[in-house]
Amino acid sequence: MTIESLLKQAYGRLSALSDTAQLDAQLLLAHVLDVSTTYFFTWPDKDVSEVHQARFEAFLKRRENGEPIAYILGEQDFWSLSLETSPTTLIPRADTERLVEVALELMPHGARKLVDLGTGTGAIALALAKEWPAAMVIGVDYQSEAVALAERNAVRNGVANASFCQSNWFSALKDDAPFDLIISNPPYIDPEDEHLSQGDVRFEPLTALIAEEQGLADIRHITEQAKQYLTEQGWLMFEHGYDQGQAVRTLLQERGFGDVATYQDLGGNDRVTVGRLASY
Repeated sequence: MTIESLLKQAYGRLSALSDTAQLDAQLLLAHVLDVSTTYFFTWPDKDVSEVHQARFEAFLKRRENGEPIAYILGEQDFWSLSLETSPTTLIPRADTERLVEVALELMPHGARKLVDLGTGTGAIALALAKEWPAAMVIGVDYQSEAVALAERNAVRNGVANASFCQSNWFSALKDDAPFDLIISNPPYIDPEDEHLSQGDVRFEPLTALIAEEQGLADIRHITEQAKQYLTEQGWLMFEHGYDQGQAVRTLLQERGFGDVATYQDLGGNDRVTVGRLASY
């Protein structure tokens, strides 16, 4: 079969379950053939070997079962990075790039020292380390598998100023504090949220998705502990759910943070809330 006929067949199979069926099919076939997707526009009539067809078919079946593209391919682009992915961590998403953008906007001269809590693949920590090469960046995660994954991603992307360790939020950070920036994309989905049974999140680790107290338990815990780990005028920044902006602002204000503000994602939804440690 040719590239064109294979892709056309795949579009039809995936269109009912994915809003990005065409892109999904192209990414899967490009991975199988070890080419870029632009190759398909140049060589649509190129024959695909039976070996490559069989591998593509296996990928398609996994996608038809709902498995995320990032897990099938084992990689995902984020910011200027190419990240290895694993079902033990969340898939880095475009919405989280907004968190990186806000950090860069509010700290134009960078941070001397920062920590990314719940680092997962290392996406946030590595993006900021790459933008601020003079900064000391630490990423922590409760899961040892995530720490090892983030370390591999640092090597993969040539980032030398980021290190990673296992920690239950702040538990292993006493000797490293204080930080100019504490940043986190913590679990923030309500355990009763119906979206947990839909789409890609069905395949992602629940421990990285859900939090008690309508999704606010971990954000509350971090906010309550953050002051003792921040420098004077240090920033605390969260990604959170689209309907949690007011609640997170209230949590920060109740703990005495100033300059509290919420920023929207590309879809116009509340996505990032920040606060600055007030001086007394």
